[in-house]
Amino acid sequence: MRLPMLLAALAIGLTGCAPAPGSDVSKAAFNPPLALPGPVPLRSFAPTQAPAAQRSNAEMAQDFLDLNFRMESGRSLPVLTRFETPVTVALTGHVPASAQSDLSALLSRLQSEAGLAIRQTNGPAAITLDFQPRSALSRAVPSAACFVVPNVTGLADYRKKRGSAAVDWGRLPSRTQIAVMLASDSSPQELRDCLHEELAQALGPLNDLFRLPDSVFNDDNFHSVLTGFDMLMLRVHYDSALRSGMTEAQVAARLPAILARLNPAGQNVAGRPKGISPRAFLSATQTAFGANAGARASGAARMLTLARAEGWTDGRLAFSLYAQGRALTARDSVAATEAYAQAAQIWRSLPGGQIHAAHVDMQLAAFALSSGQDDAVLFLTSRALPVARSHQNASLLASLLAMQAEALGRLGRGAEARLARLDSLAWARYAFGSEDKVRARMADIAALARRGARG
Repeated sequence: MRLPMLLAALAIGLTGCAPAPGSDVSKAAFNPPLALPGPVPLRSFAPTQAPAAQRSNAEMAQDFLDLNFRMESGRSLPVLTRFETPVTVALTGHVPASAQSDLSALLSRLQSEAGLAIRQTNGPAAITLDFQPRSALSRAVPSAACFVVPNVTGLADYRKKRGSAAVDWGRLPSRTQIAVMLASDSSPQELRDCLHEELAQALGPLNDLFRLPDSVFNDDNFHSVLTGFDMLMLRVHYDSALRSGMTEAQVAARLPAILARLNPAGQNVAGRPKGISPRAFLSATQTAFGANAGARASGAARMLTLARAEGWTDGRLAFSLYAQGRALTARDSVAATEAYAQAAQIWRSLPGGQIHAAHVDMQLAAFALSSGQDDAVLFLTSRALPVARSHQNASLLASLLAMQAEALGRLGRGAEARLARLDSLAWARYAFGSEDKVRARMADIAALARRGARG
């Protein structure tokens, strides 16, 4: 299940940096309204292959067990389940225009990188991708941007079976029919991100783990598309040495040989298995990135206290520092910058942590833009842009390019500023969808630039 709370916080990223922290920004909030040149084509990402997983096999063996034998609720699962026949996928409901191309690219990656026998079909399928209005999804599962359910054909079927044994993951002997519910009125990027995580969970892991720096199976939602680690987990899940119905002990006994065969490079990498984060950390995270702006600081403080009490030095500590920086942005820029810098230092030392550090660079670029430090804006955005492109994060790309355009304009480099702004708008249409949301995003960044110009 993908959580919109964190997705919105991280995709937008500037919360607290805008002139009125925590407030909604609309077209009417700016005088004059921001003019958008048009028409600007909507950009999309070309198919690509993710770099291979870089962590130790011993560490990833424990990750596999915790991803497949635990659920996000904390409940344990008795046996491994998977599809035991080739998998078909079908689109149904109010299918958005961008869904088909993104699904085709994803299925191609699952075939080539995870080695899965999976293809799209028309009519009944093993996995149904049901696109329905966000309001309909919210009535079923209020906290989710998208979600996956076994033994149903779509949202209507789920409503009939909800609460019954049929939709209980813990009672499945194997997987035969699964539906993924997605909001048809989401932006193209939101839909693509949901496609990646929820289709992968329909096929394999059902859990999310905060300790993973290199995976979409992490509720921090920094990774937008399936990573090399995720593809390896799916390849292991469907290895011939495993089958539905195996217990955790049986799977654990076979994992070392499977990983040594599928990922020989991981045999010589140092790394120890890590424990599951306590439920209190998830609760604190939900508060720190939640809708209640007044409670975010206390949530971030609890995250950091728990991280230090647990002795974490990994991405969970970095994420706690990031949350603290975000909570302090409006009232103590020096302390916020220091928290961000500490978070980035940790993330840059972790495999898969580059995209997290790029988000920090965006936050620091926002500080620099609002204080008139245009050379710093160009340095930070230029460092983060290649990472945003390689990780296919259009919202981050659009924001970085918009900041870069503002800084270039103030430095008198008008032609370069115009190119960066047009590039930003093209990615913003994919990232945010509607013109109103694109305007609001660009207006946020223009307001930062105006503040810096006055300073």
